[in-house]
Amino acid sequence: MQIPRAIKNLTEAFERLPGIGPKTAQRLTFYLLHVPQAMLDDFAAALANLKKNTVMCSLCFNVAETDPCPLCASQNRDHGIICVVEQPLDVLAFERGGRFNGVYHVLHGAISPLNNIGPDEIKIRELISRIHRNPLEIREIILATNSNMEGEATAMFIAKELRELMVHGSKFKITRLAHGLPIGGDVEYADEVTLQRALEGRRDYGV
Repeated sequence: MQIPRAIKNLTEAFERLPGIGPKTAQRLTFYLLHVPQAMLDDFAAALANLKKNTVMCSLCFNVAETDPCPLCASQNRDHGIICVVEQPLDVLAFERGGRFNGVYHVLHGAISPLNNIGPDEIKIRELISRIHRNPLEIREIILATNSNMEGEATAMFIAKELRELMVHGSKFKITRLAHGLPIGGDVEYADEVTLQRALEGRRDYGV
């Protein structure tokens, strides 16, 4: 049976998305084939505007509509405490709880040699530069990377880099999220209570 090219193209496009296999891609394609054209037009417009109407904050590298983002621009946040997370979704997870009043730094990934992701492929240098620009303002860096192998490796690398800054005069605490997050768990999927306990129980992080 000859599959129409439009169906084939959309199925292949879905397959390129993370977590979507061939069967799921086919189901999504045929589902969209039967929805009203107006819904398809709205869907296409949302996709087309996804990158047009968003920017990356030049301070924290979170995704927002403005630069700097509302969190970095807010005078009500404690800019002396920086919570380092892997992804923008992790920021949303913390903000849902409504208890953390510091600011964030989004790495956009974690060190993963198996996937050819090294320190230079994520926003570690930008974090170091950020601290260099405001050495007296920063009081604490919270390493809130995931508690899996990649997240732990990333936290260890960042802590080592931060301790080099301390040798050269910068003074701040380096802490790591504590109990509450299960081993191997991702920040993105943690509930508000679990994240709050992890924040409250954070500990000094030595290398």
